[in-house]
Amino acid sequence: QVQLVESGGGLVQAGDSLRLSCVASGRTFSMYVMGWFRQVPGKEREFVAAISWSSTDYADSVKGRFTIARDNAKKTVYLQMNSLKPEDTAVYYCAARTSGVFGTTRWGYDYWGQGTQVTVSS
Repeated sequence: QVQLVESGGGLVQAGDSLRLSCVASGRTFSMYVMGWFRQVPGKEREFVAAISWSSTDYADSVKGRFTIARDNAKKTVYLQMNSLKPEDTAVYYCAARTSGVFGTTRWGYDYWGQGTQVTVSS
């Protein structure tokens, strides 16, 4: 069983930055693929970014603005969000893919956090 706890969301203005954090339990965190997804009401949960031990990937909509990173010693994954836009407003979810297989769709991620709200005002 893996528990994920996100933090760092909030209300910011367009152009501002936020850093989300996700602390995980689990003895083999370093082997997990970790991802960030986001969801707005009435829409599908969408991929934002993912990181393995050797690779990262980003949705086109956030490339160049968001950075995903991990600290295996702290069992924590981060999402640094710069130049935020109103369209980035969503609930952001941290997810773990314990198989270790890199993926950018929500399928295959077997543990999810409770989500943290990010609201960007114009």
